[in-house]
Amino acid sequence: MTTPFPFTAVVGQDDLRLALLLNAVSPAVGGVLVRGEKGTAKSTAVRALSALMPTLDVVSGCRFSCDPGSPDPGCPDGPHEPGAFETRAARMVELPVGASEDRLVGALDIERALSEGVKAFEPGLLADAHRGILYVDEVNLLHDHLVDLLLDAAAMGASYVEREGVSVRHAARFLLVGTMNPEEGELRPQLLDRFGLTVEVAASREPDQRVEVVRRRLAYDDDPAAFAARWADEEAAVRARIVAARELLPSVRLGDGALRQIAATCAAFEVDGMRADIVMARTATALAAWAGRTDVLAEDVRQAALLALPHRRRRNPFDAPGLDEDKLDETLEEFGGSDDDDPDPDPGPDGPGGGGGGQPEPDDAPQGDGDTAARPEAGENGQPQPSGAGEQSAVRASEPFRTKVLSVPGIGEGAAGRRSRARTEHGRTTGARRPRGALTKLHLAATVQAAAPHQRARGRSGPGLVVRRDDLRQATREGREGNLVLFVVDASGSMAARQRMSAVKGAVLSLLLDAYQRRDKVGLVTFRGTDADVALPPTSSVDAAAARLETLPTGGRTPLAAGLLRAHDVLRVERLRDPARRPLVVLVTDGRATGGPEPVALAGRAARLFAADGVASVVVDCESGPVRLGLAGQLAGELGGTAVTLDELRADSIAGLVKDVQRRAA
Repeated sequence: MTTPFPFTAVVGQDDLRLALLLNAVSPAVGGVLVRGEKGTAKSTAVRALSALMPTLDVVSGCRFSCDPGSPDPGCPDGPHEPGAFETRAARMVELPVGASEDRLVGALDIERALSEGVKAFEPGLLADAHRGILYVDEVNLLHDHLVDLLLDAAAMGASYVEREGVSVRHAARFLLVGTMNPEEGELRPQLLDRFGLTVEVAASREPDQRVEVVRRRLAYDDDPAAFAARWADEEAAVRARIVAARELLPSVRLGDGALRQIAATCAAFEVDGMRADIVMARTATALAAWAGRTDVLAEDVRQAALLALPHRRRRNPFDAPGLDEDKLDETLEEFGGSDDDDPDPDPGPDGPGGGGGGQPEPDDAPQGDGDTAARPEAGENGQPQPSGAGEQSAVRASEPFRTKVLSVPGIGEGAAGRRSRARTEHGRTTGARRPRGALTKLHLAATVQAAAPHQRARGRSGPGLVVRRDDLRQATREGREGNLVLFVVDASGSMAARQRMSAVKGAVLSLLLDAYQRRDKVGLVTFRGTDADVALPPTSSVDAAAARLETLPTGGRTPLAAGLLRAHDVLRVERLRDPARRPLVVLVTDGRATGGPEPVALAGRAARLFAADGVASVVVDCESGPVRLGLAGQLAGELGGTAVTLDELRADSIAGLVKDVQRRAA
């Protein structure tokens, strides 16, 4: 067995260590979400925590880790005889991002259930994690159907496995810990709210600290056992402190003054629901117990807010996480001065993870006013710059809006999402087929129909149906998939000269928000001057695309053909990486092409490459003014797609846009 890196040997990352230790003291806090760049010891710290967790008493032979003091009456391995138990370490179970549903919740033998009436159940990861830690690395990449199962288990404290009326239930209470790199995309709000605490981590910029990180890592890699032995005393001290804090926890008093501060803080930061208040109360109580106190102080409430609120104050995926600490201090001071006052509080003994909150993230970037698009971009002399002028500074996006649903025609087989029709594991049943591999979704009627003609030959004599493996039928289902939405944005001078770039950015931002909600990958190609750039390679991080869009400058000529060819290359490479994910190209332009010989003809030939490949496309027509040339519409025809204006892109405008997109692409 591999020797884990000692928890106490992790350099820095005080907030991360503190959040993990608080959950070890009080699992009711609700788990930890660790956000940060790669290579910041996120996974190392989480895996090291399991060695510090107190041991558990479990019923002997129970696959579901029942507590012998209060065994689960509905345990599939029950009923349990009193007295027989064993002591073991708490488990840390890792959930792979690509795990199947059966691997997570367990598998039920449908063949035996139908033919013998026996509930033959093989427990999954949720059963293994009961009363332990469930760790999900790259939790933001977890498939939606697994997220749904996690949400259900976290809400009910139990897991239910149902297959055509045959069901098994078992307890599933666990400490949920997830790590993620925000560059790969954000979490669904429902799952984000299930994490009690969140921590932002980053690599230290202090040379001495970085040197110590490298020194300890190299020493561990050379001899893990010897390195762990050097930290054994520190590990034992922290383990004992966790046990002591757990014993003290029921005695900690959460006074009315602290409760008022908690409620006022949650109200001041406008968090949704009441879960934040409850998590803050539990966290503040755990902080007091960790410090060896029986009273919750204002400093505990402050630290609890820094850990429990940043991920709950976001209103959309483009908001930066974090809290305004000045506002937090003002709120605590305003609602302080009660039974929790202490002019010289004793914070308790210092220990691993006792650091304070991290630096606040910057507040949301201001959005453009509603009339931003109507104000001309001024040059050095205060006059509007002419079309084709040199580079201009980036303009702010107008307010985003709810967009029409754009989808790819036909039926795909890509990753689960919410945009286009696809054959998926979840959705409405459309037919049946023989299973390829393990049976996951039984089509009962088709199975009975397949088995019925063979009952006499199989010697059936009783009321039961004789079912063989060859009779089983897998249900085929139709749901929705996520697509690759590739934005190709015209950033030339002609777009800025007519003051459309603010509105254009607002429209693209709106489409990015829609892509986030529909679980798409996104990419961004821009063209201006003499060439085109891949501003953002295809990624699941729509907020990264929004950030690139915000700083996008404009100016120069319109190399439309170069933009289309660069987009075609991006799709070609992405098709090799992820062939099942179908693309949707969103071209944002007025249709003009300038620069080089025959720019319009070159753009037409480039557009026909997409039509030849059957790529679904939409042209967002940004042309304005009393005289319209209709070039974007002609370009849409070359692409084999459809053209819509900025106004038509809004959800409350022209009905039937999706049907038009599908008809043009068919």
